[in-house]
Amino acid sequence: MCDECCCTCSNNCRDGLIVCGIVFGTLLLAVLISAFGFVRQPTFVVDDASLTRFNLSAAASSIAYNLTLTLVVHNRNWAMSVKNTKPMDAEYKFDGQPFERIQLADKGDKLGPGKTVVHRLSSGSEGAIVPALGNAGAQEYRKESAKGTFEVEVAIAGEVRYTARLTKCKIEATCPLKLQLAPPGTTSVAFQKVKCKLTKPEKNC
Repeated sequence: MCDECCCTCSNNCRDGLIVCGIVFGTLLLAVLISAFGFVRQPTFVVDDASLTRFNLSAAASSIAYNLTLTLVVHNRNWAMSVKNTKPMDAEYKFDGQPFERIQLADKGDKLGPGKTVVHRLSSGSEGAIVPALGNAGAQEYRKESAKGTFEVEVAIAGEVRYTARLTKCKIEATCPLKLQLAPPGTTSVAFQKVKCKLTKPEKNC
């Protein structure tokens, strides 16, 4: 009777351990899939921006400008870092034509899981060249100048790799800004932050 009882206890313990092992393995697999199975692209938000000068040359071939902005980048992955495999740049455009490019992060720079980095960008030029602006661009400039609000696009481009993944992924985002010229004697006007639109990621990215 005793031997039968011990045997039953032993079987129950063994079955319990098996069940616990299965449950633990299932939970571990779920955590790993959640952590590394799905990639979430970083988010880009223009938190603040100020335009104090935006003058088109008579020949419509260059722009004299002063622009500052605060760009916030957030890694939404809670377990994966984001590492740049190429430099990440922000390109400023007016009427679809680029007039400035600024490097946000260098090749090899990392953004840790769940981390946020803030880029405070300030640039200006007495004559940034925009040779492809042309007559159509000059007309658009005059129209926006009359309103006192200029539409400037910030185009972000880079290439990254996520922790535990071999695939290199392109990162592209556009941030359409509507910027009022700051009145004389001031440096800024009210600005409503803009969440940049991400380009649909490639397969496995």
